Amino acid sequence: MYPYLLFFHSIFRWLVLISLFYAVSRALIGWLGKRPFSKSDNTIRHVTATISHVQLSIGYVLYFESPIVAYFRSNYSEAVKHFDLKFFGLIHIALMTVAIFVITIGSSLARRQISDTEKFKRMTVYFAVALLIILMAIPWPFSPLANRPYYRSF
Repeated sequence: MYPYLLFFHSIFRWLVLISLFYAVSRALIGWLGKRPFSKSDNTIRHVTATISHVQLSIGYVLYFESPIVAYFRSNYSEAVKHFDLKFFGLIHIALMTVAIFVITIGSSLARRQISDTEKFKRMTVYFAVALLIILMAIPWPFSPLANRPYYRSF
């Protein structure tokens, strides 16, 4: 099961990033252009939040199935001395959880705003902050924190 979880978590990473980039750019254009908040803008807001929640759910299951995290939890005092283990056992999941909380709050606040400008503004700010957190917490191949390939296969 672990290789499948890793594969789907790797694939959904790209869906999260693409949807967030698209939602932020669309919201920024709407905010600065004083455009009306359309039904498709609302759908983009909702789909982006949903994709993010699915990714977080896969990530939580993966977290509790991961041998790296199992070692981290059972040998905490030794594992925190190794940054790679600390990254996956603590930092990655904490930052990703915070990022999804930010997306959820931003999506909820955007939905509740009365003016279209405020809807776009909330979406832009909250989704952009979440995107930055996510970009920092992904173990990119070039990352000095912890590196993994762009795509994981079975």
